[in-house]
Order: sequence, then C-alpha cells, then structure tokens
Amino acid sequence: MSFFELPQRGEEPEPSPAPVWSGPPSNMLGAAVPLRLVLARTDDLAIAVTYASAYPAGLSFTLSIRLREVPADPRLDPSFLGGWEGPGANPSELPPELFRFGVQFADGRKATTVGNPFGSEGQPEGPVLLPRSGGGGGREWDQAYWLWPLPPAGPLAFVCEWPARGVALTRAEVDGSLILEAAAKAETLWEEAPARGEWGPAGVFWRGSTASE
Repeated sequence: MSFFELPQRGEEPEPSPAPVWSGPPSNMLGAAVPLRLVLARTDDLAIAVTYASAYPAGLSFTLSIRLREVPADPRLDPSFLGGWEGPGANPSELPPELFRFGVQFADGRKATTVGNPFGSEGQPEGPVLLPRSGGGGGREWDQAYWLWPLPPAGPLAFVCEWPARGVALTRAEVDGSLILEAAAKAETLWEEAPARGEWGPAGVFWRGSTASE
C-alpha cells in the first residue's frame, strides 16, 4: 500500500449565486447611464466618474484619476482605494495623503471608501460601495466600483477629498432618476436561483445553497 493515497472525493456543493450587494450579477447585462461627471480638477489632476452601468440591484461605474506628473511623495495613496496608511499615520484621524471617495443618496444615506459597511453578522445594511477591478500607474488610474442598492429618485452625490493634493471636500450631483430609468433596461441573460446560506465577517460566504433545494 502506498503511503500517500488519493483522498476520498466528497459531494461537490452546488454553485450558489453571489449576494446582490457583492457586485453586478453575472447573468445580466447592465444598461448604460449617460454619466460623465468631473468631481475635481486642479492644475495637477482631474477626478471623474465615468462608464456607468445600471442593474436592478445597483450601479457599476469607474472612478478615473489623471495626474499631470507622477507623484514624488511616496506616502500618497498608491491605489486610491481608501485603505492605505502611510508611515507615521495617526490612527485617530485620516492622513492627508489618503484619497477619500463616497456617495450620498437623496435620503441622506451614504457609503464611503473609508467606512465599513458590514455589521457584526457580516451582512451589510446598505448602501455599500465596493471596489472591483481596476489599476493603472504613474499618471493614470481607473478603479471600478459597485454601489448597492440603487439610489432613490432625487440627487445622488459623488463626493471626494484629497488634502495632500489640494482637493478640498468636493461634491457633484446627478439625478438618481436617470439611473433608475436605465436599470429598468438591463437585460437578463438567464434565470438564476437566489443565494442563501451563512455569511461570516466582512461578507465571507461560509456555506450556501440554492433556493430550489
């Protein structure tokens, strides 16, 4: 008998769709939203929201940052995700090098890149603003975000601040009705059973099944 034996193969769990707050559904094509919003512009940089697509559950969009020159200060937030702390950062306050970004609904609810949307049970109450694919380098950076749920009708504010780069607290608003109208045009490619199961801290899925079981 060999010392190393093939492990017993257990029953493969059925794949379960991701929760609606975690990102755009894979079984749908979002509808484009006519959105190109310049949040801030100085002599050295520009910050804009572009490439928005609406779904029945939320909004996908891209945050674009363009710099005139490559930052010389190594403490500047290199990914613009809002979670970076430079050397000697004071834990009791946000460092000026940190780029901050967020949204605010017409009813006052907000979500930011420096907040924690998950409660003690790991299930967010919303709104949730989650980073998705993105990247760049040097003078060009693009970061995709998922906003859940859809905003209500009324002004939807995009807000940013970057003290180290001379960007004071700045907000620009769009009509949330444009997003709601586009979401109604999203196309479902195929039907999927809703996900259910247990969720751990920070939204980690522990065990799931489909509603058809």
